[in-house]
This record gives sequence, C-alpha cells and structure tokens, in this order.
Amino acid sequence: MKLGILGGTFDPVHYGHLVLADTCRNQLSLNQVRLLPAGTPPHKAALKITDGHSRADMLQLAVSGYPEFVVDRREIKHKGPSFTVNTLTAFRNESPDAELFFLMGADSLRDLPTWKDPERILQLANVVAVNRPGLPELTHTQVIQWVGEDLARQVRTVSVPGTNISATDLRQRARDGTGLRFLVPRAVEAYIDEHGIYS
Repeated sequence: MKLGILGGTFDPVHYGHLVLADTCRNQLSLNQVRLLPAGTPPHKAALKITDGHSRADMLQLAVSGYPEFVVDRREIKHKGPSFTVNTLTAFRNESPDAELFFLMGADSLRDLPTWKDPERILQLANVVAVNRPGLPELTHTQVIQWVGEDLARQVRTVSVPGTNISATDLRQRARDGTGLRFLVPRAVEAYIDEHGIYS
C-alpha cells in the first residue's frame, strides 16, 4: 500500500490542489491520497481561516466520485495546533505496513527546517516536493539550499503542470463577486455561493 498524504488549509480547495494530488498519485503509483484540511496550522496561527468543517465539506465535494482521494478530517477535530510530525506518527501507527508519501509544495519545503522535528518527518514518510509558481525550479541544488544537504538527500521532487491559482486571490474574487468559474470545481463554487463563505 502506497499512501499519499496532502495537507493544507484548502481555503478554498482549487484545481491547483487537485492537479498536484493527481499528478503525484500517477507519478508515484500511489494507491490512495488522503487530503487533510489543517485544523490550526502553527505557521498560520495569526491568520483568519475559514471554519474547518466548511473547508472539509468543499474538499469532499471536489473529490466526489474519485475513490482514490479520501478527505481525512482528523486535524480539524484536533484541539490546538496540528503538527505534521504528530499526524504522520498517527498514520504510521494505523498503517505500519504502508509506505507513506508526504506531499508538499516547494514553499512548504523551503520552510521545512523550521517545522517541529523535520528529521523525524523524513523518517516517517517519503517527502515529495512539487514546483510552485513564483518559486525557483526544484533542482537538487535548490533543495539543498533550502533544507541542507542531509535533509535534501531524502526529498523527492515531482513536476506538476503549471496552475497559477492562489487561494488568497480566490477568496478576494468571491468577496468582490468576480466569480470562481473554472478555477474551482462547480460543486465547490456553488457551496461557496450558497453559504456565503467569503462574503
């Protein structure tokens, strides 16, 4: 069993997230990808984030009909900050025989040395970094510059087709009434409109 794990605020989920998840699933031959909407991300504690259950509901709508993608709500049920190392430890305990792949954008990889226990994260799972618009190409040299030589040896990279979509921009478009057509799945767009998520 090869299990991908993709965390994020998903505020809102958009096609960039979905293309990332599906590209990694294909290139790494993953059996399943778990999508984990963050509860209280330590690095975004000062930001106002949409209610976790609404973000998880939008994720569920986005992947409905694709059984290889599973929305995992554990972090939004967790009280207090959610640390990746704790989440991966839980996955390892639940599925000791699975090979874990922790999927992250290049922006998150750049910050990895500041996370709680990054060495342990790399022991628990294969860390897979994907390119992000506006950041340098993910060469091995670039990875070394960001995380150091020891950690870089354990990081895999996957190239994802360019989808320059920003959740910040989507929230602004929803507030302005500009519309989200073709940027998020239609069911997610309808949910945002119906519930006035960003109004």
